[in-house]
Amino acid sequence: MIEARYLEIDGALGFVEIITPDNQPDTEAPTVLCLHTAGQSGVQWRRVASELASRGYRVIVPDLPGHGRSEPAVDGPVTSIVTFGDWLGKVLDALAVERPFVVGCSIGGKLTLELATRSSRPLAGAIAMAAEAGPGRVNVGGLRRELEDVAGPSRADRTYLGTLASVGHTVPEAKAHLIATMHKREDPEISSSDLIGWGTHDVRDRIAEITCPLRLVAGAQDPWIDAGRVEQTVSALDAARPGLASFTLLEGIGHYPMEEIDDFASMADEWLTDLRAAVVLS
Repeated sequence: MIEARYLEIDGALGFVEIITPDNQPDTEAPTVLCLHTAGQSGVQWRRVASELASRGYRVIVPDLPGHGRSEPAVDGPVTSIVTFGDWLGKVLDALAVERPFVVGCSIGGKLTLELATRSSRPLAGAIAMAAEAGPGRVNVGGLRRELEDVAGPSRADRTYLGTLASVGHTVPEAKAHLIATMHKREDPEISSSDLIGWGTHDVRDRIAEITCPLRLVAGAQDPWIDAGRVEQTVSALDAARPGLASFTLLEGIGHYPMEEIDDFASMADEWLTDLRAAVVLS
């Protein structure tokens, strides 16, 4: 079953989609919070969410403030991953969700790391894709200047071409075109603000304080991150807290695994199963 809801959070309406398994009580299904990338919306999870629900998960897919069907934040576009994390906490409170699994990509991956290091709200498990623990690799100063002139007619083409450049080479041309065309819908002001958050967020000083089992995932052809540094983060975490973190390198995949990989839900289900087993053993 798919339910669409608007929640009033911090004076504005936030949109969330909730997909639940058929013929299974919500209370028996583990909850998975799925987080989208910069400038995009929960539509990135349109195929994966239903497939995860068919595998027995309750899936929650929000549009962050100013994205998709959510109203803009009252104070304007958000430029802080921490602020987005606070907003998501209020969404979980409104839905009475405790200890969800979180799966996020890009700024959603950054948000996953942010939520996973908050002792006030422990998670059941976390999968952070396409995100480093340190600041994202963007020119924050340039992005701030760009916010003064984000309505240029070439911006949609730049988004389209930039998305194509961020998709792995193994993705069929027609599928890469669809991903890039969908991404053109973004609001330039929102995406630039998101990337400022990406470029200023840093959890390296508290990554060892994660509250749950964690899997870090990197596409081998992702131009936005250094996969080696992501793997190093896992190695350091494993030295400090053995068995709590793992790393997956996706050969031939770029920045958007959940859109690039045909049967991503099956892969995510395997990762979530591993995280659930780690909870039992911890």
